[in-house]
Amino acid sequence: MAGPPKLVLCVIDALDPAMLERTVAAGGAPTLAALMARGVYVNDCVAAFPSVTPVCAASIVTGARQDRHHIPGMNWYHREEERYVEYGSSFRAAQRFGIARQLTDTVYNMNRAHLASEPLTIFERLDDAQVRTAGTTYLMYRGRHQHEPQRDTALTRIAAALMRHSVMGPRELFYADVFASRRTPCRSNLGMPGVRDRHSGCVSVYLVEHDLFDFLLLSLPDNDWHSHKYGVEAQEQSIAQADAQLRRVMDAAGGLDPFLEQHAVVVMADHAQAPVREAIDLARSLAEFGVLPPSGSLRGSATSRGAATPRSSTAPRSSTAPRIAVCPSQRAAMVYVLAHEDRDGLRPALVRRALEDDRIELAMWLERDAHGAVREGAIAGASGELRFAPGGELLDARGSSWSVDGALEPIGARVREGRVESATHPDALARSWAALTCPTSGDVLLSAAPEREFVDWGGQAHVGGGSHGSLRAEDSLGALILYGLDGATPGDGGKRTAPHWAISDVAALIAAHFQLGWDVGRP
Repeated sequence: MAGPPKLVLCVIDALDPAMLERTVAAGGAPTLAALMARGVYVNDCVAAFPSVTPVCAASIVTGARQDRHHIPGMNWYHREEERYVEYGSSFRAAQRFGIARQLTDTVYNMNRAHLASEPLTIFERLDDAQVRTAGTTYLMYRGRHQHEPQRDTALTRIAAALMRHSVMGPRELFYADVFASRRTPCRSNLGMPGVRDRHSGCVSVYLVEHDLFDFLLLSLPDNDWHSHKYGVEAQEQSIAQADAQLRRVMDAAGGLDPFLEQHAVVVMADHAQAPVREAIDLARSLAEFGVLPPSGSLRGSATSRGAATPRSSTAPRSSTAPRIAVCPSQRAAMVYVLAHEDRDGLRPALVRRALEDDRIELAMWLERDAHGAVREGAIAGASGELRFAPGGELLDARGSSWSVDGALEPIGARVREGRVESATHPDALARSWAALTCPTSGDVLLSAAPEREFVDWGGQAHVGGGSHGSLRAEDSLGALILYGLDGATPGDGGKRTAPHWAISDVAALIAAHFQLGWDVGRP
């Protein structure tokens, strides 16, 4: 008996629905246009919060939010190891923390140590079921097959000085030039931006031509890099380039129609992007509380560096001993109170100080009882404060129940017919709750106001370009296209034809396609 069709999950980083539709209308993305017309197109698939790539990638491959997968942001503070973790906000940020440390955290520790052992990744689930898995360069790759670092070129021999250890990934893994399960003619210049999509396309063509997978995660990340640099309005060019790589893969099977006869396809964004015109130096703003610098001492702290114009501005040095760790994640940020006994005392002052800056839209935290148990979450902004917790009389757009008390205005919400809805901050309660209850998250979470971004530890921001991370819709609603999967009925010329979707739903769809069960639960 024949099994299910092969499946390709294509993640186009930061694929903005409006820009996708514009590119399709202009004729720049014919492959995506064909998939939209033949399948299901969703223009508001909700990202995780913070809506940054490490958090969203973990949600895509595990089918869970970070309260279960434990990846809290682009930059975070490891309480047990008493140090910052930096996944690559910028090259200068990596330099502040140490290139070797940043690469080790991103390439190895993110999957091996930081990502929770449960829930399993989609690679692990499919590997266990003897489904042939494959993946191109993607932050989340954990599977059941061991891969050794490559040393077959001058570049890979240089990289091997740092990347010395094996990893567990899908059966076929191509991660930049560092890990390659087979020799191919494909090179990525160690994953340099602008080359990564072509590398993914190249190795995927090889995989198709040699019939090496049943499930392939095809990562096309250059759209995000292009948008960061040139702005969201420039996506038309980078989406067209991603479309060309997807068509290249299909052509390896004889073209669009022959490929779709043998493959189901999911194309999705991990998040969206929004324009940025001003940066926020959070470390400088909170210097009075004593900010722990990357070095672990006040010398060289970001409290002595600038933000909105990082190369020229300065900030006063702080003589206060470090009491907090500041963790920017583009348009979101987290603040950790270093001493457990200071948490309840410092948090109100941190929230108050943060919200004095009108460039910060929201502050979030957990309220606990006298025994330390979580009682409720809180979201505060200029228009008031909202308290909320799972379980109650109100339903959200995805059917989860909530109790709420206080102002709904901070998240732009209203209650209608027993449902709490927000067009400006989609799925705000569930996303905030997952972020707040993630055991590796900070004590105070922040979401930037429109067109603002938190400067990273290297003094970098995407002013004049695009960014993401906040709870707001413009950062969080990405495109999703489904073709050939159960539950994905034919579309209507690219119009939205599916119910409310989140990026964490896709893993269950993939598992069901291969006739596997999947249950990660909801708040």
